Amino acid sequence: MSFAALLNGAEPREGGCALTIPESWHQGRTAYGGLSSALAFAVAKRVGGDLPPLRAAQVSMIAPIAGAVEIRAREVRRGRNATWIAAEIHGGQGLGFAACFVFMSPAESDLALNRRRPPDDLIPVDEARGFANERGPAFRRHHFEVRFALPRTPEKAPEMCWWVRARDAAGLDPAAEVLLTADALPPGAMPLLAATVPVSTMQWQVNLLTPAPTTQGWWLLRSTGDYAGQGCSSQHMEMWNEAGEPIAFGMQSVALFG
Repeated sequence: MSFAALLNGAEPREGGCALTIPESWHQGRTAYGGLSSALAFAVAKRVGGDLPPLRAAQVSMIAPIAGAVEIRAREVRRGRNATWIAAEIHGGQGLGFAACFVFMSPAESDLALNRRRPPDDLIPVDEARGFANERGPAFRRHHFEVRFALPRTPEKAPEMCWWVRARDAAGLDPAAEVLLTADALPPGAMPLLAATVPVSTMQWQVNLLTPAPTTQGWWLLRSTGDYAGQGCSSQHMEMWNEAGEPIAFGMQSVALFG
């Protein structure tokens, strides 16, 4: 079931909706974080009505959510130029996911700065090698195509960089597609861990660098581990479109269970 079909089939509720997350969207024993974020955003947008573009989101992945869930949203503040909307997802264990979205209209500014450039040794998407997803998490096997974006090196580094696109992006709000796709990489620290070590995202802060994200289908994602110790890893995450335009930048706190 595609994201659009899942959302369209939701049962309306006051301040939100109820739906059942299928196993094809799972990441281990919980829903894929990008799916939870995109669902919460979609409900926040419905509740907010006439909103400017999404510019930032902060999400907390509190407990596993799967199966039947209820998504609720409420307006926190509406200013002259920006609106804050909070959203929650409740499942069988109660509150499992919380988010705050910031919607803001573009404003005139004399400052133009871009320090988010794609990697110099990037492999163009039409030359990049794909790989089978049979051993990856369910959400990636069923809903995404992936290609390696950087040349293979003999040294292990805390970095992942892939070309990623949704198998079915028809009808998706552009900002929803960004949130849905931007969390598709494993944590940057994964290449340094044993394959059996479980990991879990706890917090994700993501800034949209454009009010109107566009792509021809493929997104370039990179996650880089900055620090790891005592079971916690910090990483930054970057996203570009096929033209090399910066789309999003974020940070995550990831729990390492080994």
